[in-house]
Amino acid sequence: MKAYSMQNKKAWEYNAYEFWVKQAGTPADRAKQDREDPVGMLKKYADYFDTYSGMKIANICGSCGKKAVPLAVLGADVTVFDISEDNKRYALEVAAAAGVDLHFEVCDILEIDQQKYGGYFDIVFMEGGVLHYFHDINEFMDIMFALLKKGGRMICSDFHPFTKTADLLGLEQPTMSYFSTEIFEGEMAHARFFEESIRKNMPRCSYRKYTVSEIINAVIGSGFVLRKFDEHPAWDNEKLPGEFTIVACR
Repeated sequence: MKAYSMQNKKAWEYNAYEFWVKQAGTPADRAKQDREDPVGMLKKYADYFDTYSGMKIANICGSCGKKAVPLAVLGADVTVFDISEDNKRYALEVAAAAGVDLHFEVCDILEIDQQKYGGYFDIVFMEGGVLHYFHDINEFMDIMFALLKKGGRMICSDFHPFTKTADLLGLEQPTMSYFSTEIFEGEMAHARFFEESIRKNMPRCSYRKYTVSEIINAVIGSGFVLRKFDEHPAWDNEKLPGEFTIVACR
């Protein structure tokens, strides 16, 4: 595992289970919501799925299973790939309470077992700020391409690159030149929800943020056929871009 991946793993295993219980509810409470309205729990991402039943889905950096469990409730065969054991614990407890099967591989995304998973999935899906954890986006996209069956589809939703220049999503992360290629350390995504006495001692993540062209060119360069590029407004200001979603096919 690369040094920066180990650094990110340490950050994402710091009180993560306790955070999800506080933020998302007990596994039983979360499972109840997932079962009652799985499409609603997927939010805007539901628009990018044509069908769920029987689809083999790789949920990349799937965290606590917040989208994986609703997909499983809808009938998908979901495998979460994530670096945190704490995330796995919460996700599997939610899945069990929801009465669905969920596969969860704790690993570095760059080291996914291609002997086992190469060409296996119908859909590769990620959302909620994933790309900035990887220092080489071309390497990352090559791996996404390799996971898919011929004709498979990638749904990649992430923070809009304009968030490099301004804190448009209120994540309290450093801003920089839009064209910066800097690798920098910053707080993990939910550090801002902790008391200052805990927050200041939390492990930090290693980030590299990309431009729109870097992302699109990495998708195309890996062999994908780009089908769609949507931009979504910032959470608290509909006049500014906050997120984007790419759909691309193998």
